[in-house]
Amino acid sequence: MAGATFEQVRRIALGLPGAEEVGTWGTETVFQVGGKMFAVAAPDEPHATVKSTPDEQASLVARDPDTYAVAPTTGRFGWVRVELARIEPAVLRALVVAAWRAAAPRRLTTGYDAEPD
Repeated sequence: MAGATFEQVRRIALGLPGAEEVGTWGTETVFQVGGKMFAVAAPDEPHATVKSTPDEQASLVARDPDTYAVAPTTGRFGWVRVELARIEPAVLRALVVAAWRAAAPRRLTTGYDAEPD
């Protein structure tokens, strides 16, 4: 397993329409769209946290509790902590894109869906 990095989280997040990087909470970086958070990570931390639904969070944690956990503080809203060393970059991309979709305005997600691969 190759594992993922903070820089990959950053590159994926900022590659999405309307995404912004906001420094906050000390060393953590917040990725947001339309003023809504969809991911949080820090260069010196081994994990990232992504927006999810409570059902998806429960499914991820049940399937692989060594990789996924209920996020501290925001976990009650469905956010998931992801251990970067344990996740393939393609899976990380899918999680970050899903988190962005959950936070982004419809006009951005519709435009994104219309883009060719």
